[in-house]
Amino acid sequence: MELKDRFRGYLPVALDLETGGFEAVHNPLLEVACSFFGFEDQLLSVKTTHAWSVVPFEGSTVDPASLKFTGIDLQDRHPPAVDERAALSAFFKLVRAEMKVRGCHRAVMVAHNAAFDAGFLNAACVRQNVKRNPFHPFTTIDTAALGAVAYGHTVLRVICRRAGIDFENDQAHRAAYDVERTAQVFCRMVNGWPLNTASWSVEDSDS
Repeated sequence: MELKDRFRGYLPVALDLETGGFEAVHNPLLEVACSFFGFEDQLLSVKTTHAWSVVPFEGSTVDPASLKFTGIDLQDRHPPAVDERAALSAFFKLVRAEMKVRGCHRAVMVAHNAAFDAGFLNAACVRQNVKRNPFHPFTTIDTAALGAVAYGHTVLRVICRRAGIDFENDQAHRAAYDVERTAQVFCRMVNGWPLNTASWSVEDSDS
């Protein structure tokens, strides 16, 4: 079985966004990070992680409380900040390249509280007139919901602790760190849920 077969032809991509508030239309993206997965012997693993700092789009509003929460300093960005369109272009280029390598026809977002990240990503695509978003328009994989099923909790820090994954509070709420922890949690849950492929029928592959 290949990665594309494990997820119905979709490429799972872990995503985390740090933002300047909770309103996708008015508050900007500040950080974008993604992790790609390896798949060997039917076991999922975190392969690579990429991150971008993003310049708030013109006319956006940054809530000071969000900066205090994340610890992001808009005057001192690491890596150096790029504009929103450039960040989306670089991100989607990597996703499409990985889709091609894996033989997948669409990417599917893996995120913690995925509706939030999907909302901000889609708003940014509309704002930047991005026509070729590689992600499925409405299907996501939410590790908060899966965490409630697998570990009895929805908070990423607690899920990590219960799954035996290190989690440093002083590094949390930065996109690169959180996306790696999200990806590790997803791997732990997927690898702990073996598939009974013997019960699948030919018709299942088309439904």
